[in-house]
Amino acid sequence: MSVAAGPLRLPFERPNVLDLAPLYEILRREAPVTPVTTPVGDPAWLVTRFDEVRALLGDKRLGRSHPEPELASRISTAAVQDGPMGDYETEEADHTRLRRLLTPAFSAKRMRALTEYMQALVDGYLDRLVTEQASAPDGVVDLHAGLALPLPVAVICRLLGVPESDREHFRSLSYRMANYASCGDDAYQAWNEFTEYMRGLVETKRAELCEDVISDLVRAQDEDEEFDYDEMISLCVGLLFAGHETTANRIGLGTLFLLSRREHWEDLTADPAGRVDATVEEIMRLGAPGDLGLLRYAHTDLDIADVTIPRGDAVILSINAANRDQSVYSDAEAFAPDREERSHLGFGHGPHFCIGASLARTELRIVFAALAQRLPSLRLARNMDELEVCTTITGGVTELPVTW
Repeated sequence: MSVAAGPLRLPFERPNVLDLAPLYEILRREAPVTPVTTPVGDPAWLVTRFDEVRALLGDKRLGRSHPEPELASRISTAAVQDGPMGDYETEEADHTRLRRLLTPAFSAKRMRALTEYMQALVDGYLDRLVTEQASAPDGVVDLHAGLALPLPVAVICRLLGVPESDREHFRSLSYRMANYASCGDDAYQAWNEFTEYMRGLVETKRAELCEDVISDLVRAQDEDEEFDYDEMISLCVGLLFAGHETTANRIGLGTLFLLSRREHWEDLTADPAGRVDATVEEIMRLGAPGDLGLLRYAHTDLDIADVTIPRGDAVILSINAANRDQSVYSDAEAFAPDREERSHLGFGHGPHFCIGASLARTELRIVFAALAQRLPSLRLARNMDELEVCTTITGGVTELPVTW
């Protein structure tokens, strides 16, 4: 099998929610930078090999903004990472300022302070699941609804200062604006509704600022005339969306990896404290949600892997494909927490390295250690190919039926 003539169309069909399309392996070997057509029919370049993806993640010649936004290729009909964002003239300075503002909130020290709260949440969710399972006629409960989703929602609400009582509202908006299968303009309508919700929350907080991230951003915006109000609102929306959506999906995917590869689950239950860190890193390597990649635009002509990408062209960096590169990882497609190669691109690389990495790692470690300790006989209650996959840019499953 070889790469077909002419641009391929994204997304590539995958055999199941855990495995990638076999085409990615061929592209890494034969055409690591190749022209593709996005799901909405626009041209782009797809980058699949680890070395090139890592290099471009840290390359300042690529950005999220576009020199002529109205001419930019778009990646999907969702309202999240659908096209260019930010100001082309000031993107780098804006990003540096925002990272400086957010770094203290997402520091390892702050995450350690949240650890006790996260542990109490996980213990409470598992208590309720155990009670629910005992009374369920078939002994089956939904780990997605009972743990994977509510945990990151509660944690990001505490960190940002969002009322957890609003969770159903912003969860619904998050799903709608990230759903590429929506008809018409619903995704963009959801983004507008989410923006208005955040405006209301910000103005309510302004009267009585607290010790939380949104209050910090309100203070910063008041003090810095270059920090635009609408930019602050958009940032808050992005933090609330990303802060729960991706972690929820990785809890689900990690559970599927472990329970469908029983030997690794048994290893974890035998030594939760000693094995959880390596398990989490392997989940981060293989469990990148979604079927597309990170969208960037070339800010100048650039050459990579014998290909010239013209200024303004869209570039899709496939984290999924890069993290399964056989030239970097031995038996790259296998879920192997004991592997020697521990680095990965699951949190990105370079200036845009995920600012919430410490938060996500802490949540995942607590979740999988607790599951292994308290529910060692945990198993899937349905075949993996029967699970419904989310039609959102972040992917994942809509439910996770388990029993023990």
